[in-house]
Amino acid sequence: MSPHVSPYLPAAIDAARQAGALIKANYGTDLGVNETLQYDLKLELDVRSQELITGILLAAFPGHAIYGEEGLAGDQSSDFHWIVDPIDGTVNYFYGIPHFCVSIALRQGADLLIGVIYDPMMDELFVAEKGGTPTLNGKPIKVSQRANLAEAMITVGFSKNKESIDAGMRRFGRLLTQVRKTRMLGSAALGMAYVACGRLDAYIEEVISLWDVAAGILLVETAGGRAPLYIKDKAAEKYSMCCSNGLLPLADVEVEMGG
Repeated sequence: MSPHVSPYLPAAIDAARQAGALIKANYGTDLGVNETLQYDLKLELDVRSQELITGILLAAFPGHAIYGEEGLAGDQSSDFHWIVDPIDGTVNYFYGIPHFCVSIALRQGADLLIGVIYDPMMDELFVAEKGGTPTLNGKPIKVSQRANLAEAMITVGFSKNKESIDAGMRRFGRLLTQVRKTRMLGSAALGMAYVACGRLDAYIEEVISLWDVAAGILLVETAGGRAPLYIKDKAAEKYSMCCSNGLLPLADVEVEMGG
């Protein structure tokens, strides 16, 4: 990290690690399902993980607000909002696929101040601070230098309604013939973390929620990449995402998404 470490980072890292330990301890056990959707699941453990994170963050910063996938907490009039995804990759988790994470970001007004993504199965902690150098387990990271689609490895995600799935499939079909390889990983936050550290070159999804990508945006941008959000539904904080190392020729994709 930069010489100046944000006063908010220790609590965020503690919350991410504790929530990660909770979900790892319950991995492979019988899981309570709160809600079954056509393209998604909501687990009782999602709620427990967010409650754990909320308790840690609001104990440290009682005047702040929580904006999470599993609901709101704290003082919503505060200028400081913690944006939380307690298990990003819930469907992977439920099906026993060990690719999921905890994602926590802090936003002051419109500015993202810190981002923390923790993968408990790999014990990988990605940390970003506004104006600082992002790290993976304490070591600096940066995006890849691949500038040609023919050399690129990208990940794509598909959203939860037919319109966005159809749009994503059209885009996926075009890119599939241009890039070296594509992957569907099932965790937006980890996809962005992988772009930030150079494992992947781009992550694209038609419709995504803010809590899926907030920490990843700061990671990618401080690592030298691009992570623009394009508004799909402002009231619901739904967006399109075309995150990349900033070198790949993806201008047409960004234009389609509203850039």
